[in-house]
Amino acid sequence: MDKRNFAFDRLNFILLAVGMAIVVIGFILMGGSASDESAFNPDIFSARRIKVAPLVCLFGFVSMIYAVVRKPKDAVQKEEKK
Repeated sequence: MDKRNFAFDRLNFILLAVGMAIVVIGFILMGGSASDESAFNPDIFSARRIKVAPLVCLFGFVSMIYAVVRKPKDAVQKEEKK
């Protein structure tokens, strides 16, 4: 199969994998122990869980969107020749 028929190139797949890894890291940052019926755990309201982890996930999703929208260099050069 010809390489020019693919919508994504190698860099698109790498950016997509990096974005997915960033999202997974964000979800890991959200994790931790929870409160139960016998004791309240104030750690559920920590800055890491409420502010940092959602921002990391948002950055990961934005980078994944960029990886999907980005045109490969071959396609850009092909359009410029027309």
